[in-house]
Amino acid sequence: MKTPLILITNDDGADAKGIEVLTRLMCEIGDVIVMAPDGARSAQSNALTVTHPIRFKKIEEVPGLTRYSCTGTPTDCVKLALNEIVDRKPDLLVSGINHGSNAAINVIYSGTMGAVLEGCENDILSIGFSLCNHSYDADFTNFESYITQIAKLALQNGLPHGTCLNVNAPMGEIAGIRVSRQCDGKWTKEFAKRTDPQGRSYFWLTGNFENHEPDAPDTDEWALSQGYISVVPTKIDMTAYQAMDEVRGWEF
Repeated sequence: MKTPLILITNDDGADAKGIEVLTRLMCEIGDVIVMAPDGARSAQSNALTVTHPIRFKKIEEVPGLTRYSCTGTPTDCVKLALNEIVDRKPDLLVSGINHGSNAAINVIYSGTMGAVLEGCENDILSIGFSLCNHSYDADFTNFESYITQIAKLALQNGLPHGTCLNVNAPMGEIAGIRVSRQCDGKWTKEFAKRTDPQGRSYFWLTGNFENHEPDAPDTDEWALSQGYISVVPTKIDMTAYQAMDEVRGWEF
């Protein structure tokens, strides 16, 4: 059997602690290629660079590991790696470890998960890993063995076509793993208004997450609140099939 080929990216940048940990863990499983942004690209979702050129450079090459940094978005990183770097389709794409939660509605904003969805679109087994800790020096120790376990099980079992995994871990001790669904909620009070030294107003993204179902035990937010890792199977097909008959009944 061939050694698994694993492609890694993130949205916190090539020098982030999370991707360093993820790279170390994946090197224990297979041959690794890292293509990550050259700086923070959080909340980029599936954004593509279309207004200026993209460049990348090799920053490390040792047996079993080659690392590149890219001037583009996380999705750009995946596209470039698949088109210009790898000589065969990766067996696994992993993104992260993100410094901060990508649970609930965060999945649609996340650059981490944008890269995962790009891998999924290319029929690559793809997983996003995130820790509920925004600290630059976040401690990933408790999460590490679970990341390895989930990656190995995914390689062993595969996923249905068009499906990827959104994996989030709480801070501190971990009680186990819960397969969950995306929580229904939204961000409110999303901007802080401030004034610059010239007296002009400006706005800084902030916000509070409003959980619409805090007591539902099958959601990712509930799992995280109880100390569990949430594993949410996520699809790239955004069709609301349950609404199709209703919309067909409209008078077009």
